[in-house]
Amino acid sequence: MPTFTAFTTLPSKAQAEALGEALENLTPEPYGIGVIEIEDGSGLYEVGGYFTESPDVAGLALLSAMHDAKAFVISELPDTDWVAKVKRELAPVQAGRFYLYGSHDADTVPADSIPLLIEAAMAFGTGHHGTTRGCLEALDRLATRGFKADTVADIGCGTAVLAMAAARIWPVTPIASDIDPVAVDVAEANLAANDMAGRVTCLEATGFDHDQIKSGAPYDLIFANILKGPLIDLASDLTAHLAPKGYAILSGLLNDQADEVAAAYAAQGLTRVEATQIGDWSTLLLSRPD
Repeated sequence: MPTFTAFTTLPSKAQAEALGEALENLTPEPYGIGVIEIEDGSGLYEVGGYFTESPDVAGLALLSAMHDAKAFVISELPDTDWVAKVKRELAPVQAGRFYLYGSHDADTVPADSIPLLIEAAMAFGTGHHGTTRGCLEALDRLATRGFKADTVADIGCGTAVLAMAAARIWPVTPIASDIDPVAVDVAEANLAANDMAGRVTCLEATGFDHDQIKSGAPYDLIFANILKGPLIDLASDLTAHLAPKGYAILSGLLNDQADEVAAAYAAQGLTRVEATQIGDWSTLLLSRPD
């Protein structure tokens, strides 16, 4: 079955979300719609639709004009088994003591590692992206130095791999939350695949806006692997939910965004312990004084 895509960009989240909603009424109807912030510091948002038949070019042109968007770029994708392709191309990842792999690589798990099974079909957050890997390596370094967390929160958890990693090294039941209900379902599925059902509490929430997240505070360790804008917006809330002598591991940042994010948290009283880079991506380890 052929797949067609139509993508455009807009200058604001509100405009992008409005266009995304309008796409739902297009005929033929897209089977999937995405609205994301582009991770290049431009502040632009991308809106995309996926179709099983050629989309209405005139209808897309009208929508882009009505919503002050750039003209849609329409493409036909080759008929590809994407899961099979991902399986071929995503080799296992060693991130400190953690070993992330798909079931097709189960026979490669080193005996002295902490394995985490993340299937290729759920590839966002497998550890291959520099942000996830950077967070796992920061966690490994913290644990190696003797730090132990009794309370952990993973905000914007995606696959919940970070929360699972914490639960594998400490006797703790992290809270893993995401604004996307699909991500929460994926997190639950990953826990079951790793025989960790019940080891992490998965919630749908925006930032810290959930009664269970609030009641679980303060947290000794908070992960937030999201994007620059949301990280800056969360600076006050995250600091308020972080325990004295606690740590925050932040990522989802391009290298040239790290200083601005660190400054936002410094204004809240957090100290930068380290900043590491993997490719184009940075991870910040911050601490809260007594």
